[in-house]
Amino acid sequence: MTERIFIDQMGRRVEVVQNPSRIVSLVPSQTELLHYLGLDNNVVGITKFCIHPAEWFNSKQRIGGTKKLKIQEIIDLKPDLIIGNKEENSEEDILALSEIVPVWMSNVNSVEDAFSMIEEIGKLINTYTKANQLTQELREKFQEISTVGRNKKVLYCIWENPTMVAGTDTYIHSVLSSIGFVNEMKLPRYPTISDFDTLNPDLVFLSSEPFPFSESQVKKYQEIFPAAEVRLIDGEMFSWYGSRMLEAIAYFEKLAIT
Repeated sequence: MTERIFIDQMGRRVEVVQNPSRIVSLVPSQTELLHYLGLDNNVVGITKFCIHPAEWFNSKQRIGGTKKLKIQEIIDLKPDLIIGNKEENSEEDILALSEIVPVWMSNVNSVEDAFSMIEEIGKLINTYTKANQLTQELREKFQEISTVGRNKKVLYCIWENPTMVAGTDTYIHSVLSSIGFVNEMKLPRYPTISDFDTLNPDLVFLSSEPFPFSESQVKKYQEIFPAAEVRLIDGEMFSWYGSRMLEAIAYFEKLAIT
């Protein structure tokens, strides 16, 4: 069987068969992308967090969570390609699976990384034309909404007790910057906040994931930041890379920042 050599987004060399027919996806946003690219008959396994599309969630075999994979169940599916992500999946699981099956890993920390991921997966699974059309459309639409944020300073909260926020060197940070916001958090990755007095956001975004913020937290953060506008937002729109970015464009257009 003919194999092709790819370098994934972690710089790893991966040998992949010409036409992968049994694919396991370990990341929700990439599972949704595979559906968009028409891989219904090729994807045989997904995680319990791969809730989109609903028909796949209800019909495909679930092989554990993103960080707690059921390795033997994955092996039993006899995949010829596994698609994972550096941040979403554990190094231990990926090393174990790589001994048996080709594992292609994404590493998405920016909008540009997401575009590259889409195109590379298109090459992997022989749907490059559609993948490239998607990234071209996304590039154009992101350019059209590049001033939506009006340079407002945003504190993007992802967790409660303790408060954790999205900092620099994250996909969320890149999305915010791409649509005209300024990230109030200047530290890298996902720092915990202990001193709120050092921050002065115009907006506080309370994400729906991974922690499901609710109206009770809106009141709390409004008291902490009385001069800011506190909003509950759809975290999938800011953190899911792939075909979900199309839906995110329309969502961002309706944010109505004043």
